[in-house]
Amino acid sequence: MTVRLEVLPPAQQQQVLADLARLRITVFREFPYLYDGDLAYEQRYLHTYLEAPDFFLAVVRDGERVVGATTALPLEAETAELQAPFRAAGIDPAAVFYFGESVLLPEYRGMGFGRQFLELREARARELGRQWAAFCAVDRPADHPRRPQGYRPLDALWDRQGFVRRPDLTTTMTWQDLDEPAESPKRMVFWTKFLTAGGSA
Repeated sequence: MTVRLEVLPPAQQQQVLADLARLRITVFREFPYLYDGDLAYEQRYLHTYLEAPDFFLAVVRDGERVVGATTALPLEAETAELQAPFRAAGIDPAAVFYFGESVLLPEYRGMGFGRQFLELREARARELGRQWAAFCAVDRPADHPRRPQGYRPLDALWDRQGFVRRPDLTTTMTWQDLDEPAESPKRMVFWTKFLTAGGSA
């Protein structure tokens, strides 16, 4: 089997940014994100990741082809919009390791990589002494017109890995949906996991 998961050291991370940008555009076109992405924007955006201390990047390769990837970084290296809900809840962003995207091409799903993505990033958060792991997901209505028949959200996976949906922690992100004429804000809900003693919910 040629499919393998690799955690990339900092010296190798930049080499796969173009692959990560393409994956983000491909995977986030699907429901629930419906993202009408732009490769040039994606590559500029992802370069900011490389400047973050303790940036984490793992990829799934089939042979030499990158078919999946996941990222994480300290929350204090992220935008003020992502930090603000935690500050308002009394959680110091410096205590949080923020999980970015997990993107995997459809034909490689169901092989356990989603769970491994979560476990690897959580292990890194613990190594860094972070009290919290967190990520956010877009909050689409159940009757969204582009929701595919039989669509199954990832909530069950996140539940099994010990993450808790936090409707008290929300923010907005802005992008252009496939059927939109321009960008619009999207409501994002955080999921969190408490990792070490000394924090508070």
